[in-house]
Amino acid sequence: MPGFFYKLIGLTSLLIQDNKPLRKIVMAEENKRPHVMIMSEITVDGKLTLKKGASSKILMKYMDHETDLLLHKTRAEYDAIMVGSNTIKIDNSFLTVRYVNGENPVRVIPNSTGDIPLDSNVLGSDAKTIVAVSKKAPLERIEAIKEKGADVLVCGEDKVELPLLMEILYSEYAVRKMMVEGGPTLNYYMLQDRLVDEVRLIHLPFIVGGADTPSLVGGMHIDSEEEMFRLTLKSHYMCGTNLVTEYDVMYGE
Repeated sequence: MPGFFYKLIGLTSLLIQDNKPLRKIVMAEENKRPHVMIMSEITVDGKLTLKKGASSKILMKYMDHETDLLLHKTRAEYDAIMVGSNTIKIDNSFLTVRYVNGENPVRVIPNSTGDIPLDSNVLGSDAKTIVAVSKKAPLERIEAIKEKGADVLVCGEDKVELPLLMEILYSEYAVRKMMVEGGPTLNYYMLQDRLVDEVRLIHLPFIVGGADTPSLVGGMHIDSEEEMFRLTLKSHYMCGTNLVTEYDVMYGE
């Protein structure tokens, strides 16, 4: 029996090594954080909206119905969904499962100063919401958010520390799989902190242009190719009339 047990462990290890998606999930588990996927619509020139300050819903209405179903099916498969507070202010999204059967994921909103509008749809009672703030968030704002029924987590001094937030989501809320739906600044810092495992893009056949039009990833400029985030294409397929591409994120692998 002991020999069989060790052979089984060895076989399991080999299967994990030969299966990149499974290996990434195991690595996330070992790091005590959720497995994270960024999912976003994107134009041919990499834009998310028509212009700075415009809602992404303007472009999302051009997604094929099959792609809408894919988005909501993915939400139903994940434990949590995270969106930046600026995206909430612009889009006022619900972040719920509506076009397919399934449970709503926990909504997670990093919002350092706690200035999320109190009439935001994500503060409704249709799904659980967690708002992560920093210690500089005024106590009255924290109490007001709690009165709306949301949980408030203090994760950092001056800004939300995303690695700490991931640890809390994993250990206290049993979040094992989380999807991120933007915006560009949140995408950047999640990548910068090496917290993203996969990227799934829904390609829209448009060119928008605009030097300051939000793209998939914002954040700071880089100085060399060593600072680029490297991806490996693992799948591509048509979903209705939209091309969907899926990538693994490679951190020095």
